[in-house]
Amino acid sequence: MENWSIIKTEDDIRQIIDKSNNYPQIIFKDSISCGISAYAKERLMQESDLLTSKADFYYLDLLRYRAISNFIARELNVHHQSPQVIVVKNGVATYSATHHNIDANTIANNL
Repeated sequence: MENWSIIKTEDDIRQIIDKSNNYPQIIFKDSISCGISAYAKERLMQESDLLTSKADFYYLDLLRYRAISNFIARELNVHHQSPQVIVVKNGVATYSATHHNIDANTIANNL
């Protein structure tokens, strides 16, 4: 998606959690060396019109920022996966999907 914000710090995650109290937030964790992750990302990009008007979207390069991925797991109480989509609303993870289960339609229905 053209409007993905890049996650680089723990503070970015804290801000996402805070923003989720007013508007849904979506985090996509990408393992750039994984074919399944590339496929999931491509599907999200192709179906981005289902999501862009409903939530803010964030991107994490898992290989470069693994410590941030671990922080996400602890802060949002989700098991680390890759690729992974996490929906955050009202300060908590309300939906998570991994691998071939990452689907923009399903994500949209969980917003």
